[in-house]
Amino acid sequence: MEFLYHLLALFFFLFIVFKNLLHRKRNLPPAPFALPVIGHLYLLKQPLYKSLHSLLLRHGPTLSLKFGSRPVIAVSSPSVVEECFTKNDKIFANRPKSMAGDRLTYNYSAFVLAPYGDRWRNLRRLAVSEIFSPKSLRKSSTIREEEVSCVLRRLSKVSASGTQSVELRLLFSTLVSNVVMRVCAGKRYVEEEHAGTTMERQLIQEFKDKFFPSLAMNICDFIPILRVIGFKGLEKNMRKLHGIRDEFLQNLIDEIRLKLKKITSLKTDELADGEERRSVAGTLLHLQESEPGFYTDEVIKSTVLMMFVAGTETTATTLEWAMALLLNHPKVMLKVKAEIDEHVGHGRLLNESDTVKLPYLGCVITETLRLYPPAPLLLPHFSSEACTAGGFDIPQGTMLVVNAWTMHRDPNLWEEPDEFKPERFLGGLGEREGFKYIPFGTGRRVCPGAGMGLQIVSLALGALIQCFEWDTIGPVEDMSPGSGITLFKVKPLEALCSPRRDLITLLSHL
Repeated sequence: MEFLYHLLALFFFLFIVFKNLLHRKRNLPPAPFALPVIGHLYLLKQPLYKSLHSLLLRHGPTLSLKFGSRPVIAVSSPSVVEECFTKNDKIFANRPKSMAGDRLTYNYSAFVLAPYGDRWRNLRRLAVSEIFSPKSLRKSSTIREEEVSCVLRRLSKVSASGTQSVELRLLFSTLVSNVVMRVCAGKRYVEEEHAGTTMERQLIQEFKDKFFPSLAMNICDFIPILRVIGFKGLEKNMRKLHGIRDEFLQNLIDEIRLKLKKITSLKTDELADGEERRSVAGTLLHLQESEPGFYTDEVIKSTVLMMFVAGTETTATTLEWAMALLLNHPKVMLKVKAEIDEHVGHGRLLNESDTVKLPYLGCVITETLRLYPPAPLLLPHFSSEACTAGGFDIPQGTMLVVNAWTMHRDPNLWEEPDEFKPERFLGGLGEREGFKYIPFGTGRRVCPGAGMGLQIVSLALGALIQCFEWDTIGPVEDMSPGSGITLFKVKPLEALCSPRRDLITLLSHL
């Protein structure tokens, strides 16, 4: 037995020596002290982006970490980010495998997490050319304008008798859920007659419970033995969630498939009209007829799933942050209102084509995304081979984490970084910004749905400012962000709303 103890001690000693020699040979980024087995996990608390922010400020903008068994590089330097996603973009084009990816993405058939290769390129091409192309976005503009009109009609009724309190989080969640559902499946999620009722709140909560952002890695991804023993039932709960989602999505595409068959059987001009207004699921089902091997039900479900997961909560949250910032900065609100009055006036509602003529409104949204990026930590990347970045060696199999929150608030990159100053972006988001502003990611894995999200935010925010006077219910003091993968506002936003006098007639005809 004593011999065994000595053998184990020798083995441990040789392991430490070998590890130190290996680290000396490699020019790795600086690293804090790591503990055995858990590495640097003991340094991390929620919210994770703030923990990493503190470490990056303390140890430098490029940091080497160990999350359990996984080597990690955390980055908050625009020059290193640029190097990772230009020169090394192909190397970092993969995502790390995870429990969430295994259980919630239909065998990684979602373009967000699919491994880099031919299949990913086809899925990405599908997203860019069929779903989020300029032509597709133009076709879906009517949906966005109709849903924003529903919001205006709702607020007009609520405030007809005078200034009323409005819960903006619920309002924005309903708006975005309806837009994304109509784009994906051709029908609303919350019907207009349920607006302002307990049913609306219940439906929205059910939607959030099903499709909350769930792509984050967890402790079992870093310490694999925990997954084996079923730690806290995390994997079991993911299987349960996947079953709930799959049933909902399968019923959705089966319903659309049945409707399309009925339209085809009618053999009338209704088919051409249906093709022109076809939903994302309908378009994919149509493509399935010619390429069933690629456009499987799993690919269709995973595509719709990613639009729900990545496109609803992020967009609604951005709207809430933008309104909170405007309510806290009434002079900025007045400037946006004056711009809309000058370019649109009071005789008609602002439409989507007007938003390109409203540069200051665009600056407000850009500044909102700088201060409160939807995902303060970009989804992680994974090095497929060894490379160098920022003068450091990055080993193969390293997880890359980019802290957008830190870059967006770096005083070396931004003047008064914690202040809400939309004017900083007047003149457009040009080359001067480089890689220091990346709310939607960058490189091959940049978010393909950013354009659609920005159109919803621009149209909704502009219309609300055009048609109503807004005021706070006391100061909007709590601007604390939450700790989830999406940067939500901890305290739901409420505001006082009343129709603008010059817009009352127009609103009465909605």
